[in-house]
Amino acid sequence: ESGVNGLITPCHEYKSFAIATELSKTQLQSKFACEVIRFASACMNIRTNGTIHFGIMDSVEDKGWKHGQIIGIKVKEREYYVDALDYIEKCFCKTVQEIARKCIHPPVFVEVISKDSQEQRFVVEVDIEPTSSLVKNRLFEVYLPKYNEVSQKVTLTKDRVLYQRLGAKSEPVEHNNLATFIQGLQNRDAEREKAELSSAEVHTETSENLGRKLSILLNDGKSYMDDSLRYILVTNRCEKDNLNCINFLMHLNIFCVFDFDENSNVSGLYSKYKEHHTTRAYFLQDFSNESKTGNPPSQKHLCLYDQTSWIFCNGRSDFLGDEKPCDENTWIRTKKKYLKKAITRICDEILPKRSFIVLFLLLSPVQKPLVDTFQEFYTEMNGAEYIVCIAESRENYGKWANLAQASCSIETLEQCSIVGMKLSHIDATILSMLPSTAQPRHLPVSTRGLCTLPSLEEEKLFSLEILCVDQCDDIKLDLLTEKEIQEIEQNFYRGRKIIWENFWLADTRRCGEIIEREACKEATKLLDDILQGSRLNYSVAKLKIFHHPGSGGSTIARQVLWKKRKDLRCAVIKASYSPATVCEHALAFRDYEEKEISHCLPVLLLIEDYDEDYLEELRNELMDAVATRKINSPRPYFILMCCRRSNDPERLCKASPLDTVAVTHKLMDSEKILFRTKLEKLKQKDVKPEFILTFVLMCEEFNETYVRDFVGHILQDIDSSSRDTCLMRYVALLNFYVPNSYVSLSHCEAFLGLGVYTERMSRAYDFKSHLSEQARMIFIELRESTTYISSVQIIHCLVAKEILHQLSRNEPQSQLAMTLLQEKTLFENRFGREEFIKFIRDLFIRRDKRSRGDNTDTLFSPFIEHVCKAEDCEKAIAVLKAAYELLGKDPFFAQQLARLHYNNEKFKDAEHWAGVAKFHLPNDSYILDTEGQVYR
Repeated sequence: ESGVNGLITPCHEYKSFAIATELSKTQLQSKFACEVIRFASACMNIRTNGTIHFGIMDSVEDKGWKHGQIIGIKVKEREYYVDALDYIEKCFCKTVQEIARKCIHPPVFVEVISKDSQEQRFVVEVDIEPTSSLVKNRLFEVYLPKYNEVSQKVTLTKDRVLYQRLGAKSEPVEHNNLATFIQGLQNRDAEREKAELSSAEVHTETSENLGRKLSILLNDGKSYMDDSLRYILVTNRCEKDNLNCINFLMHLNIFCVFDFDENSNVSGLYSKYKEHHTTRAYFLQDFSNESKTGNPPSQKHLCLYDQTSWIFCNGRSDFLGDEKPCDENTWIRTKKKYLKKAITRICDEILPKRSFIVLFLLLSPVQKPLVDTFQEFYTEMNGAEYIVCIAESRENYGKWANLAQASCSIETLEQCSIVGMKLSHIDATILSMLPSTAQPRHLPVSTRGLCTLPSLEEEKLFSLEILCVDQCDDIKLDLLTEKEIQEIEQNFYRGRKIIWENFWLADTRRCGEIIEREACKEATKLLDDILQGSRLNYSVAKLKIFHHPGSGGSTIARQVLWKKRKDLRCAVIKASYSPATVCEHALAFRDYEEKEISHCLPVLLLIEDYDEDYLEELRNELMDAVATRKINSPRPYFILMCCRRSNDPERLCKASPLDTVAVTHKLMDSEKILFRTKLEKLKQKDVKPEFILTFVLMCEEFNETYVRDFVGHILQDIDSSSRDTCLMRYVALLNFYVPNSYVSLSHCEAFLGLGVYTERMSRAYDFKSHLSEQARMIFIELRESTTYISSVQIIHCLVAKEILHQLSRNEPQSQLAMTLLQEKTLFENRFGREEFIKFIRDLFIRRDKRSRGDNTDTLFSPFIEHVCKAEDCEKAIAVLKAAYELLGKDPFFAQQLARLHYNNEKFKDAEHWAGVAKFHLPNDSYILDTEGQVYR
């Protein structure tokens, strides 16, 4: 238990609570609430963070236990403790009830494991966090709940009491001290604000850009590594676990090594290094004329081009000529003398000035001989300009700095030192700067360096598509043909969703730059505001992008990810996995290779075309997971960038302007110039307009007249009876009415009679070559980035709408749907069948909802509503019946038939179909509601 300690560091109070757990629910809750509210009031009035622990001994009356000993309590129902905090509304004044709710965190249950017992026990903890923005200028008097044994009811104490922390206890403010306590309120508020600012500054300090510092120090100011510098390595014992984190040494141009690890030649750094390089080993005494081995190493020896001189500095030896080893003091003096000779020879006789860097790698606790070496180099080199020190352990560095400042100031040491950065991050950061090494995938870390993400670790996070710092850098530019680059670029401008290769090719100037719309700048600014911390201080923040279909919203979202991939951990959520799985992987992704989870980089997660319930469930999962860690950070743990189609994005943006961006087909004047300039550049490359149709339409802001004329021109002289025209109509029907729908390439090939398609077979035909010229222009082939399954879409949903209109002038849409339902080759094709059936199902029963960004809330699917309006309800009923039979007598189709009948006053038929639906699902609430509506 503790008193006030700096306000941000929580004070602690213990309650054994052993007796209370055996009481009734009402008694337990009143006792729990009484202790929490008294403690919370005291903390909030003093403005200190605090934690009250239930299940830890708080007295020494029972001699079998010690004060502060963890015993844990049996928890029958967690809800008892959570609901007990509802007393907040009864015990605090109305004016501060909401504030108290925000300051008093929900209970956290920490399991206690005892080797002597199999019984499950917990310590229940409640955190109090009175942030200055909430509690400023306020006092928190409280009533306390007490259980009356006589009436067996809970009553509140007669008077409100003002509590404070006095030492390790929560005590009432005495009446004669009340005025003084109130007068001190402003001072306590000021102290709290100061403490919060100091805490934030500490956080900022830990985020120093060590990655850049490392790059500059090791490369003499350059951001890349070449062979212009040699390196002298000075190191001590390397633990076995660290041997896999020093691969960068294998790629440095090392001239010689001063090795202070006596076991290095057996199992340490030397044994690892010599597996990769030829080395010439010396003991330190070899550098002395007094050595009984003869002459010292010559300049020729030390300058061998393909060998590294490895100098062992730690072994005791009888090299002085005595029969017995020399005494310790003689050895230390002699070693220091020879060390000086070796360093003088290297610095003055062999290596030119400014051509080498001395790298001190402190891998274990520092001994004085290592510091002596630093002092000799510092003296010979007239300063520390070409000296670099790397230490993962702050403790090792602290001892080093204390001893080394005999030679130079602590400020100078700090300028040339990388401290606190994980060795694996140092390894990955340096390897990423080497042009000759194969590039693994890397992630940013909180020290602003990098860590390696092996394939095996990435595969464990399968619900996330991870965007790495060096995404696509493994692609060999010289192996990409101009035709392949042109195809990647043109596919995007034809309407295919943007891929990371598009950004990468633009960055490497192998194709034109990608236009950055104003909405992208807005989204980036909102993201920066979120990262700087806001008054809301959410652990899981949201940034929403609502966009007209085909207006580039998905491109903007990915543009933001691409721009931020070096500063944040970025990934795209695969919403096919459960929120619990995504949450688990997101936490692992955030923590991966980080030393302190309180200082990890925030994670930016993109989720597209999501269901609102899924998003809320995911956000709650993430927030609950963060809450259990009890870490106060000015920045959010996670930012969910939610990108979704909407027919009215501006309305949704207006409803939530602080975290929402609207993307429309309408271009700003500045954007029009960019688009027209880009179009001219594409034309100058001899790119035909038909290969960039979506971009051309974008330049015209999807003007209805332009789209109509454009589609009319394409469809001129089309063969209406051909198989591929029929396929065009089917795909257009789905694409217009069902957002994000597609037809798998396998389905298309089966429909066109091109045989069974498999990815592994070498295809004896080209799908596109079997299409008419018109179909080739309006179809775009998509490929899923993780499964590599190919599919087909119309280049834009507005083009799909116009194709459907122009190709179906003489055929009602109900007839087109009826014909589609009779296409056995499509429904019986097994490859991608599940997705195809889902899109067909959505065509008939997915309703528009404003909550999804649609213009209206519809009673039926837009397709069924169109048939009812443009044709008649009988046609709609007929096509729904056909779908019901084809799709395995789906009860929800029966439900829709019941609704369609009773909305058209066909009550007997409505009763029949409601009964059919109920027969399949007798307890479904939606179907029972439909039955009720029929009878009503």
